[in-house]
Amino acid sequence: MTTSTRGTRVPAVLVLEDGRTFRGRAYGAVGETFGEAVFSTGMTGYQETLTDPSYHRQVVVMTAPHVGNTGVNDEDPESGKIWVAGYVVRDPARIPSNWRSRRTLDEELAAQGVVGISGVDTRALTRHLRERGAMRVGIFSGDAVADDAALLAKVQAAPQMKGADLAAEVATTEPYVVPAIGEKKFTVAAVDLGIKGMTPHRMAERGIEVHVLPATATAEDVYAVDPDGVFFSNGPGDPATADGPVSVMRAVLERRTPLFGICFGNQILGRALGFGTYKLKYGHRGINQPVQDRTTGKVEVTAHNHGFAVDAPLDKVSDTPYGRAEVSHVCLNDNVVEGLQLLDQPAFSVQYHPEAAAGPHDAAYLFDRFVSLMEAERA
Repeated sequence: MTTSTRGTRVPAVLVLEDGRTFRGRAYGAVGETFGEAVFSTGMTGYQETLTDPSYHRQVVVMTAPHVGNTGVNDEDPESGKIWVAGYVVRDPARIPSNWRSRRTLDEELAAQGVVGISGVDTRALTRHLRERGAMRVGIFSGDAVADDAALLAKVQAAPQMKGADLAAEVATTEPYVVPAIGEKKFTVAAVDLGIKGMTPHRMAERGIEVHVLPATATAEDVYAVDPDGVFFSNGPGDPATADGPVSVMRAVLERRTPLFGICFGNQILGRALGFGTYKLKYGHRGINQPVQDRTTGKVEVTAHNHGFAVDAPLDKVSDTPYGRAEVSHVCLNDNVVEGLQLLDQPAFSVQYHPEAAAGPHDAAYLFDRFVSLMEAERA
C-alpha cells in the first residue's frame, strides 16, 4: 500500500549508476523505483509530462525548482495514468493554488504508486547528467533505504534504455476511434507507439476521424480503415528495436499514402529511409527547445521528449528507396536532426511535439501541413 508523504519527512536517497548519491525526503509513494535519469527543462506543464507515455521507465528530474504549485486537475492528463518511473523535485509546493486543482501532486503520485524524492539539489544533479549523460538511477525511501553499496548494486542491475523495446507496453491494446469535430473531411490511421491524448484531438479539430491502432498493427490493419493519411506517434524506447513499425512505415511509403510522424515516428521514418539512429548524451526534454524549419527559415520554440535521434546528413539531399529525402528541421542548440521530408512523395516527420501539451503552440501548423498533403492527394 502506498501513502502520501504530505506533511512528513520520510528520508529518501537517489543513487546514480556511477555512484553519485543525493539525499532528500520522500515525495509521493514510499518505496523504491528504477529507471533512466533524465531532466526536463519545462517550467510548467508537469502534469502533461507525468502522463506522457514516452517517459515510461524514466525518472524525471525537474530543473524548475518549484513544482506542484497548481496541484493536479482532471482535465490535463495526456493518458490514463502517470508513466514516469520516478520523480525528482527540489522544492515542492506546500499548498497548491489553482481553481482547477482537485488534489496535491504528491497525493496523486502516491495514489498511483510513483516513488519520488524532494529536497534534492536538482541544479547539481542536472549538471551531473549534462556532463556524464543520462544513466540508470534508483530512488529509495522508507524501509527501502539501505547502505549505499547495496543500493548501487541494485541500480547497476536495472535494465538499460538502449536496446529497450517499450512501445507495445504503453500503446493501446485495442483499436479505437476519435471522431472528427464538426464535418468529417479525412480518415487517418494513427499507429499508437505511445500517443498523447492531445494529438488525435488536434487532428479531430481539423475534421479528421482518427483510428488509433496498437503498436503491433500491420499494414493490413492500417489499410483496413481506408485511410487518407497515416500517422506514427511518439513513444518510449530505442528505435533500433522497432522493426515492426518500420516495416509498416515502408509499406505506407510504397503506397505513397500521405504520412506524418512525430518523435518516435520521426525515428521510424529515418530507419525506413535507410538512416541510422543513435542515443543522445542526455536528450532534449522540456517545452523551450529552439528548432529551425529549414523550409521556411522560421525558428520555433518547441516541446521535446526524446533521448534518441536520426543520423542523417544535414548538408545534402539523400537518395532513398522511396525518393529523395532531406533534413527539414534542425535543433539550434546542437544541430540534432529534428525533422525529415521526402521530396518525391507526401511524407514528413518531426522529432518534437506539435500538439504542444502543455505548450508552446509554434508548431501547430504541422497538422495543417498534413491536411494539405491529404487535400493534394485527393485532388
